[in-house]
Amino acid sequence: MILPMTEAKNPRTVLTLFGTRPEIIKLAPVIRQLDLYPKRFRTVNVSSGQHTDLLAPFVKLFAVRVDHDLGVLRPGQPLSQLFARVLSEFDPILVKEKPDIVLVQGDTTTAVAGALAAFHRGIPVGHVEAGLRTDDPLNPFPEETNRRLITRIARYHFAATKRNVRALCHEGVSREDIFLTGNPVVDALQHIGTSMVRSPALEAVLEKTTGLRRIALTTHRRESFGGVLEGNLRVLRDFIESHPDVALIFPVHPNPMVREMADAVLGKLERVHLLDPLDYPDFIGMLSESWLIVSDSGGVQEEAPSLGKPLLVLRETTERPEAVEAGIAHLVTTPDELHTMLHEADAGRFGSSQRAITNPFGQGDSGQRIVRVLRRLLDPIDVFSP
Repeated sequence: MILPMTEAKNPRTVLTLFGTRPEIIKLAPVIRQLDLYPKRFRTVNVSSGQHTDLLAPFVKLFAVRVDHDLGVLRPGQPLSQLFARVLSEFDPILVKEKPDIVLVQGDTTTAVAGALAAFHRGIPVGHVEAGLRTDDPLNPFPEETNRRLITRIARYHFAATKRNVRALCHEGVSREDIFLTGNPVVDALQHIGTSMVRSPALEAVLEKTTGLRRIALTTHRRESFGGVLEGNLRVLRDFIESHPDVALIFPVHPNPMVREMADAVLGKLERVHLLDPLDYPDFIGMLSESWLIVSDSGGVQEEAPSLGKPLLVLRETTERPEAVEAGIAHLVTTPDELHTMLHEADAGRFGSSQRAITNPFGQGDSGQRIVRVLRRLLDPIDVFSP
């Protein structure tokens, strides 16, 4: 479906909303491509402020101009209050900027509230990374339900993989409104790779672990809290203690529940390095220098194949089975399974040769693909002119 045309001399306004680290990582390549066509697009970039401290370094890293900051973060606020604040604070921006389309990414509270606000104003929504599904509305929570809701609201769906396209079609989305683009996280990784400078702090950790097999750990999801988190950390502790050639690098999420458990289980262990959250170049540098990645992150499931690194996914289910099917990831649902898979990796039966796989999430041109579609949708007559 093509949007109604206005005068060709007026650039179309594309408003992009983000509020968390994954959103800015995956939307920055799209914004960068949009800004290459100033005669065709006027870009408006809005931060919700959902993750203020974690977001700011990435805004700077990717040189994204922030035109409006909604400032919705409040300590300890429940999801419903966050949703309400994004909805109410975003609406006046829509009235002021009058965008032709609103772009949201993924499955955050910012994304679903922003999509609904745009819908209320009759503004078309484009959903980047559309079609991810676990088929369990409570896992991951609240992301699985958020992305289903965005699918019902969005006009255009930018899907990373053929599986995502099929999922959307299965739910009744018109095929003409779905566009297979790959995932912009691959673009972001390639951009960082060309200019990556690691901090002295990370270099010091890498120097201390030279000659050791490094396990990179990230875990922060709500469903991992409590007994599951403690069980996984104890399994990793036992593995490190019984393998003197292995080290663990763990950038600990600022959530107090994660920090307290990490300190209690791993804090005094030799060859374990508990770090503050890393900026993106350091984070990718850590993953690149690892022997094995262990994570419950959705984004890491895309980054590991892009880096050719084996991954153990600490989740009951995944919306990115492409990494598992490619042989680079393995789903680990319990601490006992983590114990088994760590020993499988140690024996060389998992993760010994991963760099030869084809990246299931794209080749680094997703931003270009998305903007090419936007040019066709928003200005179909002169789509090939600069």
